[in-house]
Amino acid sequence: MGKALEISDLKRMARRRVPKLFFDYADSGAYSESTYRANESDFAKIKLRQRVMVDMTNRSLTTTMIGQPVSMPVALSPTGLTGMQHADGEMLAAQAAEEFGVPFALSTMSICSIEDVASATKKPFWFQLYVMKDRDFIANLIERARAANCSALILTADLQILGQRHKDLRNSLSAPPKLTPKHLFQMAMRPRWCWDMLHTQRRTFRNIHGHAKNVSDLSSLGAWTAEQFDPQLSWKDVEWVKKLWGGKLIIKGILDPEDARMAAETGADAIIVSNHGGRQLDSAHSSIAMLPRIVDAVGDKVEIHMDGGIRSGGDVLKAVALGAKGTYIGRPFLYGLGAGGKQGVTTALEIIRKELDITMALCGKRRITEIDRDIIAESPF
Repeated sequence: MGKALEISDLKRMARRRVPKLFFDYADSGAYSESTYRANESDFAKIKLRQRVMVDMTNRSLTTTMIGQPVSMPVALSPTGLTGMQHADGEMLAAQAAEEFGVPFALSTMSICSIEDVASATKKPFWFQLYVMKDRDFIANLIERARAANCSALILTADLQILGQRHKDLRNSLSAPPKLTPKHLFQMAMRPRWCWDMLHTQRRTFRNIHGHAKNVSDLSSLGAWTAEQFDPQLSWKDVEWVKKLWGGKLIIKGILDPEDARMAAETGADAIIVSNHGGRQLDSAHSSIAMLPRIVDAVGDKVEIHMDGGIRSGGDVLKAVALGAKGTYIGRPFLYGLGAGGKQGVTTALEIIRKELDITMALCGKRRITEIDRDIIAESPF
């Protein structure tokens, strides 16, 4: 990990160590992947003001996200199949985040369960919820998150139907992987990954398997998951979830000012400006392009976070300058996890922190809480 100086270094390491079907899952977007690419490239269009001859000592990146103290305005995004990047991946990533002082969000579609992560951590983590057709299962899932002392619930709004990701279809992705000759060859080329996977029992969707009705084996799990995402999800369902949960609620997947106003009216504690990492609607705007418009629309009514395309600490600073109270990294920590397990995740966070700290200083600022649009020299949005 000592050779990794930027997130792209971790990406190259992960590509060499993770079987292709699972690396591609983390690294893919919908259809032509134009939105996935825009999420990254649009950050480069934003120019910062360089300031000199100012006091750059005693800098601080500490702030809060939904009232929770964080060492920097960065959380680990809820990502599906994280435990297929590295054995027990969600547990290792949660431990790294806890030690670093940033939030970890566990996906409904995780390999390690809510209870697994709770057993591996000492402090509360966040849980991300997909509202599925089986409302009894969802109610039980919320209760399990409460029992695990989760301190926030992230409700994902932009996956009522699954966007088509060509890489996953070509790879015949599943968890656990199908043992076809192609998959066996991919795994045989990654012996360290195989060795770790052989020493864990966590190789399927453990939040679902054994908890949902009529799911008793892997084939029934696949069928259940395929038909459970609810295309009729509405704002009334958000009200139901909020009442059932009773704690901090974050709505993820907002990319339009009108939807942002609707989300703010639910009384959510925060919204995440997000296009699901470019994995849903291809040709949608990048998250960073929509962030200032949504901040202008509802920034005085609800705390605003964002995800999508962050690959450096400089990207975090730009998002904060444009109004984000917090940001989320998905692929950067997945690259770190695939490259080196828990230490790889820590390395990803260290890279982001160092870049954020130095970039902030070169903009003439000492505290992340002082950052606003004044540091932006030029923005196309």
